[in-house]
Amino acid sequence: MTYILAIDQGTTSSRAIIFDAAMRVTATVQEEFTQHFPKSGWVEHDLSDIWSSTASTCRGAIEKAGITVSDIAAIGITNQRETTLVWNRETGQPIHNAIVWQDRRTSDMCAALKAEGFEAEVTEKTGLLLDPYFSGTKLKWLLDNVEGARADAKAGKLMFGTVDSYLIWKLSGGVSHVTDATNAARTMLYNIREGCWDAEICARFDIPMDMLPEVRDCASDFGTTRPDLFGGPLPILGVAGDQQAATIGQACFAPGMLKSTYGTGCFALLNTGDTLLRSQSRLLGTIAYQFDGKPTYALEGSIFIAGAVVQWLRDGLKMIREASETQPLAKRADQGQELYMVPAFTGLGAPYWDAEARGAIYGLTRNSGPAEFARAALESVGFQTRDLLEAMKSDWTGAADDGVLRVDGGMSASDWSMQFLSDIIGAPVDRPKVLETTALGAAWLAGMRAGVYPDQDGFTAEWALDCRFEPAMDDATRDRRYAGWQDAVKRTLT
Repeated sequence: MTYILAIDQGTTSSRAIIFDAAMRVTATVQEEFTQHFPKSGWVEHDLSDIWSSTASTCRGAIEKAGITVSDIAAIGITNQRETTLVWNRETGQPIHNAIVWQDRRTSDMCAALKAEGFEAEVTEKTGLLLDPYFSGTKLKWLLDNVEGARADAKAGKLMFGTVDSYLIWKLSGGVSHVTDATNAARTMLYNIREGCWDAEICARFDIPMDMLPEVRDCASDFGTTRPDLFGGPLPILGVAGDQQAATIGQACFAPGMLKSTYGTGCFALLNTGDTLLRSQSRLLGTIAYQFDGKPTYALEGSIFIAGAVVQWLRDGLKMIREASETQPLAKRADQGQELYMVPAFTGLGAPYWDAEARGAIYGLTRNSGPAEFARAALESVGFQTRDLLEAMKSDWTGAADDGVLRVDGGMSASDWSMQFLSDIIGAPVDRPKVLETTALGAAWLAGMRAGVYPDQDGFTAEWALDCRFEPAMDDATRDRRYAGWQDAVKRTLT
């Protein structure tokens, strides 16, 4: 058994990837699924879409690789984080659509809790801020607003989980209700200092604690799949939320190492070792990974809209037909125009945390067109990343000005975008040979646990560089462009 099946369940699609014994991609199958927007600022997924796309991509990847279940040593899972799912313990039926991490419906609830002074306790225990982004207030909203949900929860009939928990529960035929420490750390209900669900926070949200899954290490025994799903039972041995899985896949195991992943959103994580920092810049303290019961902490900056801004150009404005068209368009943009696009479609994340902010474009002229929009869209990701890195530098001196940023995710394949990123942050940007670092991280967790893959040191030694982007922009231009971005954000927030 020399293959690992990695499940990468994301915000807009589900993927299954088969890795061989040398951690090389053998087969990939991906399916997009429908996004639901019932109201402005609300984002939902149908649980049946999450499950069916996951199961079918797994079957498809196994078939595409030309292998059978007997060739697979284990499954690793990585997933969109914070997305909140509740289902009936007895029937398995969801009580409502999943509320996606981007959803802002609990903004007023969070504002009220902040006004009561509750945020300090939340931050001290969970490392998080009181924001609609996280699972806790989403879960409270479901219990408060779905008819009969509160009574059923108190009667022990309902189960809560992030996407990983739900997939494991489905894969195991309802046997395993578990999660890992990195996903638990994103719920606003888990005390990352003590390593347990926090009874006081749960009580404040009126959430029965028997709804919550058991929390395990990232590399652990999470259960076994039903034999009928894929033609035989498979152990699930690795789980990590997508950004933590990417941190692992980038081999950012040493304190001070920094990675940024560009998917639907953008997420930068700085490894802070065994130190949980209290950010003075409204960044998040979180768990990077946990082995042998010992957490390694990180500072995280979260941008809600990165690759999604390109989807907006495609699906919303119909300016492009394929995401790949943005790079050549950006190259053709009029250099005399400097558009700034602030893509606050669902609020602004770190370091601003303004749930009510909405998107804006500044600098428009009569000659502004698709090329200028494309360039502004791609540049917005670089500007937002610099916001995160500036905040990290102010929180922790280990994030040096000349520190290398490791990048991954779909947008990192764009040379133009990565060169602009290097230019605007004024530091080298390293892109690895394996861009599938999120899935690779999940695969390594499972494969290491199964004895197929090397240990942490061996894995680190195998990380390979594809391309390093060095800053080519002069300091005066860099400062002027960033000042223009800061002005655009300021105008958006006021």
